Amino acid sequence: MTDAAPRRSHRLYALVIGLALLVILLDQGSKWWAESTLTVGKPVQIIGDLLRFQLIYNPGAAFSIGTGFTWIFTIVAAVAVVAIAIFAWRVTSRAWAVLLGLLLGGAATHFGDRMFRQPSLGQGHVVDFIGYGNLFIGNVADIVIVGCGVFGVILMARGVKFRAEPEPELATPEA
Repeated sequence: MTDAAPRRSHRLYALVIGLALLVILLDQGSKWWAESTLTVGKPVQIIGDLLRFQLIYNPGAAFSIGTGFTWIFTIVAAVAVVAIAIFAWRVTSRAWAVLLGLLLGGAATHFGDRMFRQPSLGQGHVVDFIGYGNLFIGNVADIVIVGCGVFGVILMARGVKFRAEPEPELATPEA
């Protein structure tokens, strides 16, 4: 590996961290707005029945699955944050760095909600406020995480490698 490869990797890691912080700020800022503006359970129609704002506190996962296992979701989110950070340190593809940065932000903000929000440490409820018809209510981090899933499928379908192949070393003739 040349000196340029570690520098590129470190620059990409800075991109990952920057994007993660942006997602955390957008998600937590929008949750602050929702909590200070909306009333729990009272919908505000945006586009008829298709899109609404409706503040809820979700102890479960997507679609409120597993509401009695909040502490498990906290552990899963913590593991996801650590795993993404480790993988991101090794990435040499800009596209994968963008994906991992966004995903890290989404996982970190969910971990923060689970860890520090009410009702208790490690069992906090995620603030959800964007309602999609009668399907589910989510938040900005959910949009980012789902988008990352789609983006990841596209990257894999296009054959974009997570790590660039090392350049072959030139053989030097022996004297």
